[in-house]
Amino acid sequence: MPDSPSRFSMIEPDAKAPTLKRLRQLSRLLDNVITIPGTQIGFGLDPIVGLIPIGGDFLGIMFSSYIILEAARLGVSKATLGKMVLNVIIDGLIGAVPVLGDFFDFAWKANTNNIKLLEDYLKFPSQQKSANKWFIFAVLVGLLLIAIVLVALPVLLIRMLWNFLAGG
Repeated sequence: MPDSPSRFSMIEPDAKAPTLKRLRQLSRLLDNVITIPGTQIGFGLDPIVGLIPIGGDFLGIMFSSYIILEAARLGVSKATLGKMVLNVIIDGLIGAVPVLGDFFDFAWKANTNNIKLLEDYLKFPSQQKSANKWFIFAVLVGLLLIAIVLVALPVLLIRMLWNFLAGG
């Protein structure tokens, strides 16, 4: 008997549609909830939250990590999860660069890209096994560590600059 595509999924097939709908809504809220009048250019809460000094990029990565966690629960393969993580890492690291990162956040739609990856996987599930729990754990710990670095680095830089300007 051949393996069904949902064999490795941790969520029953009937529950995938509501989960996917919820993730689409979250992605839209983070990436495209506001459209600039007279254009097709949209942005969401992710670049707005990213404007918050120090903690904004941390929050953005945490919201994006939720989408990755849910994708893993839907049985997405390691390869697809890896692409999703890469989107979030790019968003977090470049988004943390002052000024340039803020503009980048308005253009780079990591969550929208990740929803497309998830939808593509669910439409055409590969024969690859879904990611195991240890891989998912490692991915989420890695994203948390990147988020922590994005908080700690500006604090350290500000402290070094303060010490330099204070003459000490």
